[in-house]
Amino acid sequence: MFKYDQCNDCGDCFVQCQYADFTREKAVQEIQSLKRGENAAILKQCITCMACNEYCPTGANPYDLILQLHEEKKIHFVEPGVAEFIEETLTSVPNDIIQGDPDKPALNLCVMGHAYPPNMTESKMFAGLTLVRGSDYFSRAVFLHTGMEGKVRTHTQEYIDNLTKLNKQEIIFVHDDCYTMVVRKAPEYGITVPFKAVHIIEYMLGYLKEHNSFIIKLNRRIAYQRPCISRYTPEKEPYVDELFEIIGAERVARKHDRKNALCCAFGLRETDPERGSQILKKNLDDALDYGAEAMVFLCPGCYWLTSEVCEERGLAAIFITDLCRMALSELPFSSRPWEAA
Repeated sequence: MFKYDQCNDCGDCFVQCQYADFTREKAVQEIQSLKRGENAAILKQCITCMACNEYCPTGANPYDLILQLHEEKKIHFVEPGVAEFIEETLTSVPNDIIQGDPDKPALNLCVMGHAYPPNMTESKMFAGLTLVRGSDYFSRAVFLHTGMEGKVRTHTQEYIDNLTKLNKQEIIFVHDDCYTMVVRKAPEYGITVPFKAVHIIEYMLGYLKEHNSFIIKLNRRIAYQRPCISRYTPEKEPYVDELFEIIGAERVARKHDRKNALCCAFGLRETDPERGSQILKKNLDDALDYGAEAMVFLCPGCYWLTSEVCEERGLAAIFITDLCRMALSELPFSSRPWEAA
């Protein structure tokens, strides 16, 4: 939610934008124009990476204002029919609950089974957890990238209710979209969340600390593909660093990471292929220039849609759960490690 009373028109949000080229004066004009509900240039230049929320020094959430105006003005960042296809496809995923130890948390796999690495949940890290997947556990946060927040807001109560029916005090979220919906968007919409949301990074870090003697340091240099939606929960960034440190994965100090992270641009690669490809190339060039051996993904969507391009450039594409499994000697260090195992 945009906080009008916290915006001081400083322009930092758009001066720092990596996809628009605004002077300070122009950036100030843009945010003022948005606040008046006008057709500011940023509405068309925005690629929905959400970074301006993190750039804002006062926590006013300018991206939320952009999102609101995208919806009001019907500026959608998908081709006609794509939003309907996403909705129909992901709401038809069958529900499946594999009961685990009643005293252990549930692991929400949402509707991204097609994008996760094969046999991901066979890791000893997830032994005893109740596994949950299917359309009842689809957060719809993907529509925060399309100028259709109404789709998200409309279904949030139902989403929280479905999770609550699991009767778990703690639910672990693999997908950053799902975690953000529970810890940020649901409270913003006035919806009570009666369970504790645990991020997959926090959970795996806790497991690795408890089983430190089983870890064999990877001693690998990796680039981290930070999900756009992580802009809503930057407070977990120290957990990411600690996780990499404990398994011996050096997060290379490249230009486009942390606050300067680039979007994987998968949506843009469909609507504006030239611009999307340029952003992706810039991102991968940066990883290679700083000596990364692999690109490590937290978002299953980024992983699914970017792995092949990484491999073509000589970067192993590794989902973050597999990276931890490698440190536990469950998998070899490799792109598509299940094929090499």
